[in-house]
Amino acid sequence: MRRRAVLAAVAALGVSVLVPGTAGATAFPTRFPLPDGFMPEGIAIGPWPTAYFGSRADGSIHQVDLATGRGRVLAAGPGTPSLGLKVDPRRARLFVAGGTGGDLRVLDAFSGRTITSYKLFEGESFVNDLVITRDAVWVTDSDEPTLYRLPLGPCGELPRPDQVTRVPLTGEMEDIPDVANANGIVTTPDGEGLVIGQTSTGKLFRVDHQGVTKEIDLGGVVLTRNDGLLREGRNLYVVQNRVNLFTKLELSADASSARVVVQLTDPRFDVPATVAAWGNRFYLVNGRFSTPPTPTTTYDAIALDKF
Repeated sequence: MRRRAVLAAVAALGVSVLVPGTAGATAFPTRFPLPDGFMPEGIAIGPWPTAYFGSRADGSIHQVDLATGRGRVLAAGPGTPSLGLKVDPRRARLFVAGGTGGDLRVLDAFSGRTITSYKLFEGESFVNDLVITRDAVWVTDSDEPTLYRLPLGPCGELPRPDQVTRVPLTGEMEDIPDVANANGIVTTPDGEGLVIGQTSTGKLFRVDHQGVTKEIDLGGVVLTRNDGLLREGRNLYVVQNRVNLFTKLELSADASSARVVVQLTDPRFDVPATVAAWGNRFYLVNGRFSTPPTPTTTYDAIALDKF
């Protein structure tokens, strides 16, 4: 097993504007470029200071050293998108949701070598994001009212293709045709279920392991265009892409309810899509979904102080 050394504030309710360059006292850059034409969406960071980004254009994976902001292509893409990404740090694996490719790929996080891949759905789908738990990988599909579950062995062994199951989403989350439904996904604070965001409605849902959904009580708040989710303890962070907001909520232990603590915007936001954390910072990738993509369109990622 390969491992690297792990380098290891409460804000008032309301909308604040962050000023560029205030993301901490370290020398790590607070903004760094991604390749022109890359069309990024997902970001993942393990316990080492390296960020991984997936391309919507061709599915390639770009790796960036957070200390310098310099990057390189880790893995060429399969020609279909790479969306949600997660690092399995104990086994140095990178899980990649394949969007319209309907698949999930597992890469070596250091070499970029493809370890294996799973075809999750035949036909039109949008395999979007994932979360790794102690005994499974759970994957959302924004086109299909289902979660995909990949069971993991006692030592993290990957499943055979015939062991992957589809868990239909039932209960309170209505599947709406031709829009983005289930998107970001994290575990609940008590570890007994999952939290997923529904982009089209601005709602969050608690989901049990049988796929039964129940809307999380947000006190009347609508999280418009919710996309990537990140949970740290009972704090849930939600990226709201096309409205350029980053929202912190406090969840109840069972995730039946949540309250908004603060919403931030930043002049560097350009349709941020997803978020990952390392040290005392959050890192968000600007998807620029409202900008027509060309081979020379520029993209970047930015850092914010944790709050």
